[in-house]
Amino acid sequence: MDTPFLAPDFSDPTRTDGAAAVGAGELAEAAKDLENRSAEERIEWAFERFGNRLGMTSSFGAQSAVLLHLATQVWPEIPVILVDTGHLFPETYRFIDSLSEQLNLNLKVYRNELSPAWQEARWGKLWEQGLDGIERYNQLNKVAPMDRAVEDLGLSAIMAGVRRQQSSTRENFSVLGLQKGRVRLHPIVDWTDMDIGEYLTRHGLSYHPLWDEGYVSIGDWHTSRKLTDGMTAEETRFFGLKRECGLNENLDFVI
Repeated sequence: MDTPFLAPDFSDPTRTDGAAAVGAGELAEAAKDLENRSAEERIEWAFERFGNRLGMTSSFGAQSAVLLHLATQVWPEIPVILVDTGHLFPETYRFIDSLSEQLNLNLKVYRNELSPAWQEARWGKLWEQGLDGIERYNQLNKVAPMDRAVEDLGLSAIMAGVRRQQSSTRENFSVLGLQKGRVRLHPIVDWTDMDIGEYLTRHGLSYHPLWDEGYVSIGDWHTSRKLTDGMTAEETRFFGLKRECGLNENLDFVI
């Protein structure tokens, strides 16, 4: 029989964030236990500990339906944060509409306060201005809106669907981490591509339509490329200059 979770209770309403007043030893103990749990158990743990201070992010990428389905089975009303850059593929917007209807998602959409057209008028096409331009674009259109979303929703813990198999930048990700003083949970971090495919099939879930066209990592239309011979999956994003957009960076992992 499985032993009960050993994780501490982080849900004290007097705390201002998920990590406040939680010792490193306590968090490490929780991480060790969660590493050996199923994705469903990890999500249940998070909901039990954080309640309505738990949220999740989704890029609505190739296989995002998996975590969305898993999470909504535990808490149907979980806030799902989508950062809309205004430059997603048309197929992505339709995929968002389809999954939102299918899973009855509590979708929370956040954007930069300046429209894409206004930004371009001020600074030009930042994604064409080398690594510095891409970094600035990501800060404006992904990181800043996400920070605002987390503050607006009063979240102490955030779930994300990153997986170790996706790239070299994620191969050392742990189930539990900290980012900007908040707890990060990666329920499917140890899932393989086969696990993902089997789950989608078993539950009748759809995947992003651009997957069939050769897109293995799907973000903005101007910085996402099809995977072709001689390329790695990481080279299909941001012209090969970087892999992460900023949302999954600056993490402190608990192992």
